[in-house]
Amino acid sequence: MTNDNIEIIGKNVKDMYGTFMGKVVGTVTDIDGSIQSVGIDCGTQGLQQIQYEQLVVQGETVIFIPKWRLDSQRLIRQKQLTLRRLKALMDIVSENDSMKEDAEIIHEKYHSKLASLDEMESEIKSKLVGRLIELDAQMRSAKMLWFDAKVQFKSSEISEATFETVKSCTTEVIEHVTHEQSEISNVQKRIADLELEEQKITTPAEVIQESPVSYLDTTQQQQVVQTILPEVPTKSSVIHTGSIETYGAPIPEFRSETEVICAFPEPPQQVTSKTSTHHDDDWLARMEAQ
Repeated sequence: MTNDNIEIIGKNVKDMYGTFMGKVVGTVTDIDGSIQSVGIDCGTQGLQQIQYEQLVVQGETVIFIPKWRLDSQRLIRQKQLTLRRLKALMDIVSENDSMKEDAEIIHEKYHSKLASLDEMESEIKSKLVGRLIELDAQMRSAKMLWFDAKVQFKSSEISEATFETVKSCTTEVIEHVTHEQSEISNVQKRIADLELEEQKITTPAEVIQESPVSYLDTTQQQQVVQTILPEVPTKSSVIHTGSIETYGAPIPEFRSETEVICAFPEPPQQVTSKTSTHHDDDWLARMEAQ
């Protein structure tokens, strides 16, 4: 046994929030003597094997760290570093375009790393949601125990001292659950922020490639609109045959007769032979009267 094994065996194990979990009864080591897992006697839950990386020795107590916390911290740390390197690489290429071909290999490497981290991120997000469901069940159970103890105290079934003990213990459990729920919410927010940062870094190249396509689409739409819209009627296309008609489309409604007259003036009357003869007779009559 190594010194690490001797120091950890027999110590009490508590979680990050101070709740007692059990006692270390032994370890499983690799061929080089390093500890792989630790056996903890958890009472009615039996002997549980926990990875050594989830335990931290603090004096006479061993602190248990949840797996979701370790995995999420590892994911956030690796993704932050990968995004920083990818951004630095893009900045280098933008400053010196001649290095574009040399940077392609490293660029593919970081993109592959992001793809693997995205798979890990999906698994961790599912674990976080599952853990929140477990914590919600624990919260309801603790509140039920506290309320039931209060009912028993009011009905004189238990003493006030017993009720205060139940109240103190359930309040401690509720505080622990609330604290862990808050930590999980913070982790989920950090993961969401990294997703937005990844989109900002990886999206611009795709937008540039798609922009000519969208431009062509817009031009085609304009051509279609221009083809469908009717031509504006001109003066030469207006025919007066007692009623106003146009080529292509009906005349739009006007608000007054004046607008209609201005828009489509009446053609001048032609002087007929009958009208000319009538005026000549009047002139001769006036001359004879004089």
